[in-house]
Amino acid sequence: MKRILLTGFDPFGGEQSNPSWEVVRRLDGLLIGDSHQIVSARLPCEFVSSLHLLEAALRQHQPSIVVCLGQAGGRPDISLERIAINVDDARMPDNAGAQPVDTPVIQGGPAAYFSSLPIKAIVQELHLAGIPASVSQTAGTFVCNHVFYGLMHCASAMDNIQRAGFIHIPYLPEQAVAHAATACMPLDMLKTAILKVLESILKTDKDLRIAGGATH
Repeated sequence: MKRILLTGFDPFGGEQSNPSWEVVRRLDGLLIGDSHQIVSARLPCEFVSSLHLLEAALRQHQPSIVVCLGQAGGRPDISLERIAINVDDARMPDNAGAQPVDTPVIQGGPAAYFSSLPIKAIVQELHLAGIPASVSQTAGTFVCNHVFYGLMHCASAMDNIQRAGFIHIPYLPEQAVAHAATACMPLDMLKTAILKVLESILKTDKDLRIAGGATH
């Protein structure tokens, strides 16, 4: 049985929960199709230890597909990240108090890595299911981008990983009440969305060539 590794983060920034972990932990152990099983891992919202734990999970589970999830408060949809950049530039400290500024994720690594997920096919599948989704051109420069870049760096050296990438998701409704008029998405819709993401990955050999860019 092949494995799909899903990861989510601890709460950060004063939040009591993190939608990325809330959805990921509820999918642990589920079968996708006849040949893939989901395994879930929780990452700390910390620059240093997040990659250590991710690398340990990659070694332990030897997944063929890896999708890391993170919270993007204020975004209204499922955001398929296109590119991870080799820079940490934190506007606030992580959960361990670290606040790197203009430092590389991986010293000597390439400037960027592209997601190997079929991001445009996934967006189309989510739209067909009535779920808001889009291609995102930036994963930021905080711990989410740090993990995304670290994942793709590891994946480039691991033959077992066929597809890997990062997805940002909105607040849960119970979080949004503390952020006036902020977009959110119910947990059941998030679960449905991630399952459709995985189904789309398994059935898509080559991504769609359709517009998904941005003007700013």
